[in-house]
Amino acid sequence: MSHPLTGLSRRSVAKAAAATGLAVLFGAKASGRARAATRLGPRTLDVSVSSAALGRSAPLRLILPSDFDRQTGRTYPVLYLLHGAHDDYTSWTRETDIEAFTEGRDLIVAMPDGGPTGIPTAWRSGPDYETFQLREVSALLAHDYRASGVRAVAGVSTGGYGAMAHAARHPGTFTAAASYSGVLDTTAPGVPAIVAAIVARENLLPASLWGDPVLDFLTWRDFNPRERATELHGTALYVSQGSGVGGGGGDPLPGVLESALWPSAHGFAGTLGLLGIPVTTHFYTGGGHSWAYWKGEFTASWPMLARALGLAE
Repeated sequence: MSHPLTGLSRRSVAKAAAATGLAVLFGAKASGRARAATRLGPRTLDVSVSSAALGRSAPLRLILPSDFDRQTGRTYPVLYLLHGAHDDYTSWTRETDIEAFTEGRDLIVAMPDGGPTGIPTAWRSGPDYETFQLREVSALLAHDYRASGVRAVAGVSTGGYGAMAHAARHPGTFTAAASYSGVLDTTAPGVPAIVAAIVARENLLPASLWGDPVLDFLTWRDFNPRERATELHGTALYVSQGSGVGGGGGDPLPGVLESALWPSAHGFAGTLGLLGIPVTTHFYTGGGHSWAYWKGEFTASWPMLARALGLAE
């Protein structure tokens, strides 16, 4: 079922731009600094970011506007694209046609590292990907790549979690957020076990994320998009999720995982409804936890993202 999106006015976009511009200004002391940039194509480059939040240099892939080198006095909105678990910052250019899709569009596409689990959060015992993506990367883009401060975010799987968690935990930072098969209620039945399995697969202790889901419930709640949903007022939202089961093709696991996250997505959308927060949803029968479905969902969400970024569809 699809719910119509309430469009953002130019005043709303301008207000968000001003707020995020100030955030970048006051966050400059904690910002990342580019150590090296490798050009991969006419518009695409990989930047190595020296990050205090991560305690290391981390990669960031960028797609620049076609006229970036010619329009030296112009600033551009930014679309953040977040990767999923057991993948990396190259996934969007590897699995989609995002480079060709954004050709001729006046925006910067930023694809930051989210770590091996793709959960871009402040780990209890480990790195702080939330600060890296929201403060260090944003400050770098403003300083070196003329980012305007108008930002939208979208992600797949654990990156879908990141998109909604970032928007909810930092109101006004993003004008829009889109989740494709994201983990949107981290404390829903069965979801803590899924999160633990994702972390353990990378040979990390599950408790190093947010602690124990029972003993450290307050921390889990603080990082849970559903619990922070009230902060999403004024943010354009898109949520898609398949019912899974037999929709993953020959391998049953993508369908099973999609099915396991189905109640979480519905619970998140239901909470938004109770709060009177508009959201465009696409809950479809079947489907698997894979790019075969996420590519089409990104295209479907693009008109919303474009409006939120102040771009023509």
